[in-house]
Amino acid sequence: MKLITAIIKPFRLDDVRNALGEVGVNGMTVTEVKGFGRQRGHTELYRGAEYVVDFLPKSKIEIAVSDELAERAVEAIVSAARTGKVGDGKIFVSSIEQTIRIRTGDMGDSAL
Repeated sequence: MKLITAIIKPFRLDDVRNALGEVGVNGMTVTEVKGFGRQRGHTELYRGAEYVVDFLPKSKIEIAVSDELAERAVEAIVSAARTGKVGDGKIFVSSIEQTIRIRTGDMGDSAL
């Protein structure tokens, strides 16, 4: 099993959710986060005053999938989240040792 964590631009969230649904991902956790990467934020003008926005709003998606589905899920996220501009985000894939569904006690892939 794999845990896929993706940090994307918030306006791409619906497209990513739809793309993941098409490849068979059943559920996800989404968190509104703030951060920056190479772009290091940007400056904005508000009522004539310039200020620096250090942390940019992003959406963090976490999904747990079987090993067989992981590559297709990553491809779906990349294709749906890509705008071709700086700040499109990152995807992290890590292994999950064990998954347990609390309600039923199911373990492993059946708990996903």
